[in-house]
Amino acid sequence: MPETATLATSACTGPAVYRQRRPAATLLHRTVREHLETYLATTGHDEGLASNVPFHVQNAFREYLRCGILAHGFARAYCSACGHDFLIAFSCKGRDICPSCATRRMVETAAHLTDQVLPRVPYRQWVLSVPKRVRWHLREKPEVSGGLLRIFLRAVQTTLRQRSPGAPPEARFGAVAFVHRFGSYLNSHVHFHVLVTDGVFSGDDAGGAEFHPATELDATDIAAVQVKIRQRGLRWLHRHGHLDDLAVHTLDSPDHAGGWSVDASVTIPDWDRHGLERLVRYCARPPLAQERLGRLNDEQLVYSLRKPTMDGRTELILTPLELLDRLAKLVTPPRTHKHRYCGVLAPNAKLRRAVTASAGPAGATLQVIEQARRKMGLPAPDDTDSRPLSADDGERRSAAGRLAARCWALLLARIYECLPLLCPRCSKPMRLIAFILDPPVIERILTHIGEPVTPPAVLPARAPPQAELGIELPPGPPAAPMAWPEIDQTGGQDAWN
Repeated sequence: MPETATLATSACTGPAVYRQRRPAATLLHRTVREHLETYLATTGHDEGLASNVPFHVQNAFREYLRCGILAHGFARAYCSACGHDFLIAFSCKGRDICPSCATRRMVETAAHLTDQVLPRVPYRQWVLSVPKRVRWHLREKPEVSGGLLRIFLRAVQTTLRQRSPGAPPEARFGAVAFVHRFGSYLNSHVHFHVLVTDGVFSGDDAGGAEFHPATELDATDIAAVQVKIRQRGLRWLHRHGHLDDLAVHTLDSPDHAGGWSVDASVTIPDWDRHGLERLVRYCARPPLAQERLGRLNDEQLVYSLRKPTMDGRTELILTPLELLDRLAKLVTPPRTHKHRYCGVLAPNAKLRRAVTASAGPAGATLQVIEQARRKMGLPAPDDTDSRPLSADDGERRSAAGRLAARCWALLLARIYECLPLLCPRCSKPMRLIAFILDPPVIERILTHIGEPVTPPAVLPARAPPQAELGIELPPGPPAAPMAWPEIDQTGGQDAWN
């Protein structure tokens, strides 16, 4: 799969120009390749294992170091009109660490949901956070995450059904739940962002779906949902053996009730498809914003925060190993979904086809996709129909959305108004004519155009300070490090876990 582009916008008006991104020149890439082996070597050891770092985390780091590097293979785009060509490096398709691939996944998810899944009804974002003692169970036990999410969604659906006039008892809502494993401070914080229809659906006599909008939903209803999730969640955790009696009593006391937090203040009207797509991108965002990472000095990095911490700090000071350790804890485990479909949007829901029939992008977005497709000479959603695409044509609009979501070039056109397969010299369409994977061929082509033929070197693990000073280490396997408690930099002096 070709990689995400780096774009350069000229001073004059016009579309952005596609340029090959250079990940090896970024601070994050340089930090990972210089300190990854040291981090893996200094992390506590188990018998028979080289490191305590899980294999899927190690693989995520190593695949990120290959992402966007031409020496590992590339695709060739060629213009038959003027002979101009350029190379597009392959991507790693990572879900968390790689900023480029995670951003592409975020935008692709938002495009898919807006164009093909979410109907044209009002929406509300529900956010659920739980106490720190429960977060460990959410992070380490998938069944706890699923159980608490079901309890939360059931409480929200009941509230919406009660606040939707004319809704029958069997009416159901539509929701997409995003499981976030990170907080705003690069900390491990498992919580839920759920995009919910602000009302419920029921079947009609014609086999379609009727929407019943929720009215008079206020802060009292949201507070009632928070009380329900706290009480029912604690009972579920106790019944399944995850919390004992003392823990349940402590977490249900007024002093700890604030750990259970429900927010539903963000709403999107049914006509604002641009706002809906932006909200989905926010829900599907990656944990790390690369542009906020900077270097303080030779030994420390600084990460700018979007909002101040409890003690007023606006940035985190981290060593390279501390940054890698934080990123390692935020990697999503394999075979774990980052978002789930619920209610009438679930794959096996009877009303799913009728509900999603009205899904589609905004009219302006649809126009951008169609113009980009024509300029780059890409096939139409339906080659047998040459009529201009309109927002009223539901079937062809859905087909255009599917094409835009899976086509790399149209996705870039949708995000950045950039046409990567339009020749910058003659403005004619370009084509991907080859995928180069053979190392000798890669070396010859890169040598010819003056690009590095070898990937950036990954530095070996550095020796501990005792070895550098000539102090002899005791024989035998390395001793396990002392199990210090984790410190949450966002919680002041009392934020010890």
